[in-house]
Parts: sequence; C-alpha cells; structure tokens
Amino acid sequence: MSNKSLSIKSYQTVDETNGEVLSIYRYLTGNPREYRFNGQVGKFYLDGNDIGAKLKMQPIAWRFFEENLFARDRKEEWGEVFFIDKDNCVAVVMFNNSSVNNLKKVMQSIFYRGSLQNPKTFADFVVNISSKEKTSEKGKYFIAEFDIEDADLEKVKEYREFALDHHIYREDTLTPTAVYNKSLVSDTFFLPPVPKVERLDEVTETILN
Repeated sequence: MSNKSLSIKSYQTVDETNGEVLSIYRYLTGNPREYRFNGQVGKFYLDGNDIGAKLKMQPIAWRFFEENLFARDRKEEWGEVFFIDKDNCVAVVMFNNSSVNNLKKVMQSIFYRGSLQNPKTFADFVVNISSKEKTSEKGKYFIAEFDIEDADLEKVKEYREFALDHHIYREDTLTPTAVYNKSLVSDTFFLPPVPKVERLDEVTETILN
C-alpha cells in the first residue's frame, strides 16, 4: 500500500522507512509534561529548571475545580490547562488563588467574543502568560496575568482532532472528591473513573489482616 492511500489525520505523519503512521505530538497517557508557576518568585519551571517569567500556550483541554491538593491542607480552586509545548509534547500547567481568578475572567471575556452561530472557546486563542508582582501584609508575591490573541484556525482544528482522539488528563491530580465547575471543563478533557476513598477503619483493617 502506498503512503498516498493511507488515511492520515491532521496531527499525523508517515515514517517513510516503514510506512507507519505516527503522531507528531508526544503524550504518555495521564502523564503530560508538567510546567509549574511559582507564585513566590513569579517564575515558571519545567523539570525543576527556571524557564522565566513568561509562558505562551494554546489550550487543547482544561478543567476548573475545587480540591485539597499537594498537601496544602485546604480546599482551593484550581485551573488546570493542557497544551502542546514548543517540543511538541502534551503539557500541563496549573493555577490557583488570584491567578485562577484572572484566568476565569479571560474565559468569561472569550464567551462574549463569540456568537450563537460561531461560539468561541479557550482553544481558539493563544494565551500569553506573565507574572505581576503584588504585596500584602505577609510580603511580596506574584500572580499570573493572561493576554489572548487569535490562534491559527488550522492549528485549532489540528489540536482539537488530536485531543478528541486521546485521553487528555493528569493522573496525579485526579481525586474522587473534586468539585467541578462544569461550565469550565472542556469537552476534550477526559475524566477516567477515580477510585473512591476508603474509610480509615477499612484501610486499617486491610493492613492488619
């Protein structure tokens, strides 16, 4: 069979040596590349390395939810955004506190940019993220600010096709007790079954036996 007769999707390519159809994007299901925003210093980090105070992304999936994560001992609102980074890897970055409020304002503004005939979503835009210094009684801190620009329409279609064909989520932030804002969860976000939390006495009995 020739390469021309193969059915190739927008995010796929063909290995000329063996005719195998491959994705141009790398993604280990449930384990996207993790970018982190540090609000104490106003920097983004990847694999522990400082990559600066700015980040650009084009969302492919997202969810907003409330949960107690990362042993912070309190339930907070989080925004989890998935995107394709400059290395063509599926990646994720999370925001909370004032930063997630800023992100929600951007999402609201996007809603009003669209129409009934042509609704707009977060995936239709490239997002430029920068950090802004703030001060409080406790001292200096930073929040993330978001500016958006229209994304290339062909790239929007390509990313959406990829996201719909793959299970986009982050395994280590899934919990059975998360409370979702359903209007702020994309249809490209995949929520796999999350095991229910066992009662402490059941866990103890299991360990003892």
